[in-house]
Amino acid sequence: MNGQFLQNDQDLMVRLKSGDKKAFATLYKLYAEQIFKRLIRLVKHESIAEELLQDVFMRIWENLENIDLEKPFGAYLYRIAQNLVTDLFRRAAYEKQLLDYLIEGMTELYNPVEESEHGAEVKHLLQQAIDTLPTQRRKVYILCKLEGKTYVEASQLLGMSVSTISDHIVKANKALAIYAVNRKISIVLLATLLICDLT
Repeated sequence: MNGQFLQNDQDLMVRLKSGDKKAFATLYKLYAEQIFKRLIRLVKHESIAEELLQDVFMRIWENLENIDLEKPFGAYLYRIAQNLVTDLFRRAAYEKQLLDYLIEGMTELYNPVEESEHGAEVKHLLQQAIDTLPTQRRKVYILCKLEGKTYVEASQLLGMSVSTISDHIVKANKALAIYAVNRKISIVLLATLLICDLT
């Protein structure tokens, strides 16, 4: 029976590789629950696991030429799922590390008089920096960093996966940091650009 099941998998993979949507749908039904359970164990969050599950199968569909017909489809799915989780954690760790560094720098150099004098300038600089971001990245940044939305909430509002939201935030932070450095903005203003709001 297992041999028959594997043979069915093989047939479906051949059809999938040629772009057969019905084969894709069948494989999704066969494997989605298994992959979802694996993702839940890894990320401990149902909504994030659901987003990652969609990303796994989106990767499959977008990279049909990479399907290795000699290897089990389940193993291929697990590898993609693991890579997506690793990328998500790496981006989250990078973002936290950058934010911690900037907050530490701002705390060490904090001057309430200077902050008061430069408050309007900082908000103006922040707005200018945000305006340089691509449209979608700007929307993501404003929702998550200025309006306090979670990645899951932002993903639902914008119709993007959580991993895509995370990627936009990481790239936005880098772009804003580069913007500040290129204009020789002090570490205090640089930190503020990345963590303050416009209120």
